[in-house]
Amino acid sequence: MIKVALLSRWHVHADDYARDIQVNDDISISLVWDEDPKRGENWASELNVPFEKDLQKVLSNPDIDAVVVNTPTSMHKEVMISAAKHKKHIFTEKVLAFTVAESEEIYEAVEDAGVKLIVSLPRLTDNNYVYAQKAIDEGWLGELTTIRCRFAHNGAVATGNNPVGWLPERFFNKDQAGGGAMIDLGAHPIYLVNRFAGKPRAVYARLEQYTSKVDDNSAILVDYDSGVLGIIETSFVSHGSPFQLELYGTEGSLLISENEVQVNSRHVNQGKSTMMEQELPTLPLPMVQWISAIQSGSIPTIRKEDVINLTLVNQVAFKSHEEGRRIEL
Repeated sequence: MIKVALLSRWHVHADDYARDIQVNDDISISLVWDEDPKRGENWASELNVPFEKDLQKVLSNPDIDAVVVNTPTSMHKEVMISAAKHKKHIFTEKVLAFTVAESEEIYEAVEDAGVKLIVSLPRLTDNNYVYAQKAIDEGWLGELTTIRCRFAHNGAVATGNNPVGWLPERFFNKDQAGGGAMIDLGAHPIYLVNRFAGKPRAVYARLEQYTSKVDDNSAILVDYDSGVLGIIETSFVSHGSPFQLELYGTEGSLLISENEVQVNSRHVNQGKSTMMEQELPTLPLPMVQWISAIQSGSIPTIRKEDVINLTLVNQVAFKSHEEGRRIEL
């Protein structure tokens, strides 16, 4: 049984990861720590486990095998390097860090310690990803030319009950979060497009502030060494926007909206536009892959390259927006 300490409830997915652990027989929650002690005490009470206010006592506890890090992104480097030095396996929310250099420092500490690190990039495991990868691998699209991916919601739209929207106010703290919609919600389109298109070559970004102090309505154009053009969109001020993933090539296209998959290819159904009804087998969720890596040394499908390139595109996007120009990598 892997014994885990939950480190912070800052991120909105912290509760999801706690639930994932509770339904898995191979792992259990032993402790809670939070940089906000009151929030941490409340969470520990809900989970019926002890709260420890001293992070170093958590990390030096020999009964703790691993940590789930949901701190502000600004704390990731410090917390994870310390966890690695104490030989704790690490599961964390995206993004890993604000810069590639910081991300590499974390990976260096993890590799030196011989512990397992996984960043939660869940859309690299779902049915939509599997269909898109199948379309590429089986040649349905010919030469890939363009990928567009949009993931958006209305979390920053004010209502009578929520003057800053339904997202917690801390998500609009640039010092803690590193940005707004693109670095958080936009991470999913970024790592998906990166996975299909390869190594980024140049970035042009517009990170607009429609309602808040951070970007909440944003888009990026990414040129890839492969010749693919990536169009990445996200928003915190978009009501009813479905998740969309579109891949275009010289011999076909794949259009995904929510879980509806449409293929129009010379190689499928005699070239007719076809709705794909079969649900393909999905890959294990990031948490399950992490547990398996700890227990058996299995190699996760979520790779260091995915994590580093996600940070790279975000880092360069901020620079592109600030300077109002296309940035070569």
